[in-house]
Amino acid sequence: MSGLSTDAVADLLREVAAEVITPRFRSLGEGEVMEKNPGDLVTVADREAEVLIAAALRAAYPAAAILGEEAYAADHGLMDRYLTAEHAFTVDPVDGTKNFVHGSPDHAVMVAEVVGGRTVRAWIHQPEHGVTWTAEQGAGTYRDGERMTCTPVPDDRDPQGVTSMWALRGHALEGLPPMRLSWVCCGVDYPKLIEGATDYIVYSRSNPWDHAPGTLLVTEAGGAVVHPDGSPYGPQSTRPGLVVAVDAHTSGAVQRRAQEAFRRG
Repeated sequence: MSGLSTDAVADLLREVAAEVITPRFRSLGEGEVMEKNPGDLVTVADREAEVLIAAALRAAYPAAAILGEEAYAADHGLMDRYLTAEHAFTVDPVDGTKNFVHGSPDHAVMVAEVVGGRTVRAWIHQPEHGVTWTAEQGAGTYRDGERMTCTPVPDDRDPQGVTSMWALRGHALEGLPPMRLSWVCCGVDYPKLIEGATDYIVYSRSNPWDHAPGTLLVTEAGGAVVHPDGSPYGPQSTRPGLVVAVDAHTSGAVQRRAQEAFRRG
């Protein structure tokens, strides 16, 4: 399939971030932050970045479905096209918008390419950290060109976990240490797991734009991703809840314990 190389898309994300995201960091003006729903923020940076990224992808792949977080907020019908498309892209123009609005560097720009219901390429660019992550199905995960792999949890210690679910923060899954709050940005959470800052992550939702990029990064780095019921995750899955882990054994152990937490939640 001809089109943009992996490096070309990475360059696109860096260029768009430099043009419309970074200049607004800690400089958002009056009227540049809105609510899509109560507590669900969006900024002019989100909207402008998505338009630019989507336009470039559409020019290179005119037949592909493009599921952008902000476009979906305006037209929920885009999800149906995405779920039935043979070729699609997900776009999250500013993942971690609340962090961005509150001046935290923990935000990211994310894109994933989905072919035949499988994520085949993924990109996460962290503008303020100056780091770009990429992954290709069957070819590994890279941080600024350096091959990255997950480190399995040693047999002599319990896995340490984080969650973006406020109700589970500080909650201990059976026999495991209490979970800490994650970085509340999938574009930071997934890379942090690969880097060894946590062994597993528990999420409540599985929106494609949030999780299609990071899940490919993790699985190509040797990690595992499942739903709390044990079913496999795919980029067109709409089942709630995800367990992401540095290795399959940890994923299974956490998944079995997380089922009860999700039932209570």
